[in-house]
Amino acid sequence: MNGTKYANAVGAIRAMENTLLSKGDMDQLINAKSKSEINSILASKNGGSSESLDDVWSMLREYAPDCKELEILLYKNDFHNLKAVLKAIISNRDPQHYYITPSNVALNVLTDAINTKNYENLPEYMRDTAAEAYELVTRTLDGQLSDSLIDTAALKAIQESAEKFGGEFMQRYAELITVCADIKTAYRCSMLNKSAQFMETAVCGSSALEKDQLIKAALSGTDTLFGFLETTNYADAAALLKDSSAQYEKWCDDVLMELADGARMQAFGAEPLAAYYIAKEAEIKNLRILSICKEFGADKETITERMRKLYV
Repeated sequence: MNGTKYANAVGAIRAMENTLLSKGDMDQLINAKSKSEINSILASKNGGSSESLDDVWSMLREYAPDCKELEILLYKNDFHNLKAVLKAIISNRDPQHYYITPSNVALNVLTDAINTKNYENLPEYMRDTAAEAYELVTRTLDGQLSDSLIDTAALKAIQESAEKFGGEFMQRYAELITVCADIKTAYRCSMLNKSAQFMETAVCGSSALEKDQLIKAALSGTDTLFGFLETTNYADAAALLKDSSAQYEKWCDDVLMELADGARMQAFGAEPLAAYYIAKEAEIKNLRILSICKEFGADKETITERMRKLYV
């Protein structure tokens, strides 16, 4: 998406980047002795405001209300919420407890669609999945299988919409999201001796990592799986996963940040808007990790190792 359509938005994003935490800010937070000191550092950075992802999303939509490319960033939340509503219905619980925002689909719309089996009010990219997942979970009561179906459908929807609405940046985003999920899923399936049939549902596949080859390797055991991954462009990721799932998760977040960092300097188009959202998402994750580490008394080295790459 090129041209000057989002020039004003890009200008606003440039100004807002100054409120993002820098490496120096994170170092101060890591070295902070108390929660009050952490709060003081954060207040001095952003004037005491606590901008959430909902705030960021609302701002982006004000500048780009009809941008289908940006909506792709929230597909993972939409499909998570679909899982949440299905689980809530089966367990007779309130889905509000599991619902996450921001999202493209309001909770009441999603809940009503499932309860009435009328899926026309849902976005086209998730209608068939909602119907299929509802039928599957009510027939089999197999929440794990239903979750796998929904997770794979989310990745497929991200890829298809990126191809339809997005440029090179969003298509690469879709590819990376899928590869990161598929490698982790194949590894878990291999560890748990899942069947080929289950993996067929759980693994999405992409042009970067062929589905059939990945499943074949996973079925032969983790050694074969890692051996296969070593022949791909994701050998470094596989080595991290083999050693530590936490380090692998960090790698996945970091490659997305590297992608965002490459898009931030574009003067026009929706890419800088998407990049800022990804950056804010990573910043919030870093603060959550910091809080948990501090709570459990982790040392500075451990906290530093777990911090995701920063945008500024």
